[in-house]
Amino acid sequence: MSARAHVLVVDDSAVVRQAFSMILGKQFSIDTAADPVIAVRRIQKRRPSVIVLDLQMPRMDGLTFLRKIMRSDPMPVVICSATAAQGSETAMRALEEGAVDVILKPSIGVREFLADSALLLADTLRAAAQARVMRRAPMPVTGRFSADAVLAAASVSRPGATQPIVAVGASTGGTEALRYIIESLPADAPGMLVVQHMPEGFTAAFAKRLDATARVEVKEAEYGDAVVPGRVLIAPGNKHLLLRRSGTRHYVNIVGGPLVSRHRPSVDVLFRSVAQEAGANALGVILTGMGDDGAAGLAEMRLAGAHTIAQDEATSVIFGMPKEAIARGAVQDVLSLTQIPSAILRHTQRSLECVSLRF
Repeated sequence: MSARAHVLVVDDSAVVRQAFSMILGKQFSIDTAADPVIAVRRIQKRRPSVIVLDLQMPRMDGLTFLRKIMRSDPMPVVICSATAAQGSETAMRALEEGAVDVILKPSIGVREFLADSALLLADTLRAAAQARVMRRAPMPVTGRFSADAVLAAASVSRPGATQPIVAVGASTGGTEALRYIIESLPADAPGMLVVQHMPEGFTAAFAKRLDATARVEVKEAEYGDAVVPGRVLIAPGNKHLLLRRSGTRHYVNIVGGPLVSRHRPSVDVLFRSVAQEAGANALGVILTGMGDDGAAGLAEMRLAGAHTIAQDEATSVIFGMPKEAIARGAVQDVLSLTQIPSAILRHTQRSLECVSLRF
């Protein structure tokens, strides 16, 4: 961005408003509002590049304000939410309503937390400022895919053969893309591992909401969880997710460790482990997001024989991660969001057919 992005912080906490102004004022043009009513007047004077929005405020709650924005004059909104379970659930609803990202806000020590997280906050706001945000409309409707025909090859695989594994990475805008993909899958779809850049505490709420609407099981990954058909495992916030293999059985490991590609969980960590443990028996998918996390790992998956897919620019909120993976030669197919679920089933069917020929 040539000019500084203009950020409007809407939060009833004076501490939060002051912290954003002090910590990020040199990188962004910061304006503040104590509630949505004041925010409307600020927006009328100068349209912001990004709104940072609290959810619990006087006169109008943040979710109601978000809905009004998305239905009248859509613009990038980042939720600044508390870590409590109720706050996490409301934040998930906000993402469904069109917010592009979530910033975790502790109940105490907010100023210190924001200061310690300055780099992450700046990255989040830069990403949001580049996001493609449109007036809210229902997600495209497609028939949910049946595994009866698409995965028919599974019935001829021999004992000892491993099932194909799907690894997916996403960041800004990824929650809704993932929701569309996962809700389109049949109950016995191939086992899937997901890294979505999201704060600790929010991934469990995200998995819970998906589990209630999808035909596959969706859960926040725990150490030792088996990777099996009909199950989607989502990396917990602030932990890396790795694939491991014991004989013909695949399971996951959850570890801490440093940030990788500026993230924890990191898509690169997941993809590299899948390349090592599953090789050609895997499918890699990289979705919307800013930065380059996942590009190197997806290249390793392709070198190991896995098929690789990137979401296209037209359907990505931010084309950064897919674009970088494509530039590195890591991607075989560039597809729209609506094409990805059927492609996942089609390519994993081929993987099963190859396995059956080897036995």
